[in-house]
Formats: sequence, C-alpha cells, structure tokens
Amino acid sequence: MTQRKIDPHKQALSVGEVAARSGVPVSTLHFYEAKGLITSRRNAGNQRRYSRDVLRRVAIIKIAQRTGVPLAEIGEALRTLPPGRVASAADWKTLSAHWRASLQARIDDLVRLRDQLDGCIGCGCLSLASCPLRNPDDVLGATASGARRLES
Repeated sequence: MTQRKIDPHKQALSVGEVAARSGVPVSTLHFYEAKGLITSRRNAGNQRRYSRDVLRRVAIIKIAQRTGVPLAEIGEALRTLPPGRVASAADWKTLSAHWRASLQARIDDLVRLRDQLDGCIGCGCLSLASCPLRNPDDVLGATASGARRLES
C-alpha cells in the first residue's frame, strides 16, 4: 500500500477550525499563543495557521487547567515536548505524574481545611491560639488582641 503524501499547508488549521474542533474560543487560542503555550505560523494573507498537533496541546492545557494547574506550570511542561509533534501517551504520563503530586497536595490541604472548618465558623476572633485556619500558632496574638485581619 502506498503512503499518500499530504501537503503540510493543506493540513494546517485556521484559528476558527481549531476553535471548533477543540471547543475553545478563538480569543482563548490567541491568549494561549500570547502566553507561548501554542504556536502558529502566518500564511501569505497574514492569517494564523496551526499544525494539527495543536489540538492535543489545547486538550492538555484544558485538562491541566481543570485540575488547577497554573498556566505558568502548564507552559513549562509543554516546553519539554518536541515542537510540531503530537504529544504521545508517554508524554502525557510524564506531564501528569508531576501534576498528580501537586494536585494531591492541594487535595490534602482542602481535606485539612474541611476538617477544621466546623471549629472556626462563628468564632470571629481570628487570633485565638486554637484557630488553625486563619492564625496558626497564634502569630497575630503576639502583637495585639482581637481580630487582626480578615484576609491573608
């Protein structure tokens, strides 16, 4: 069977095609490009054209964002992938292993917060030695008494 060669210019996707296929608004694609998360080239009419591997990159970005990974971390991770190549299952395993540890740490923090929340609601003082949420180890109580801050 003969392999059919496809013109790379015909394989290129317009920003509208990427938006439609990825479910991401055009403005978001422009934002991702400005942040260096994806790249495009310009055609003779100065229109953006994306290689097909950008669809996988956008999927990775969306999944990572959904788990709370900051865009800066996503960008660092994507820079480890070879440009112009669809991310493989092995690439995803490497990326997700790092994000899994970060996600687990956030989950552990949220579980601790949830478990300590009942004792905090309504106390109002924000500087009791027993308040592990807003003033661990009563660091604010050492300087003055009463409510000291509402937000960190």
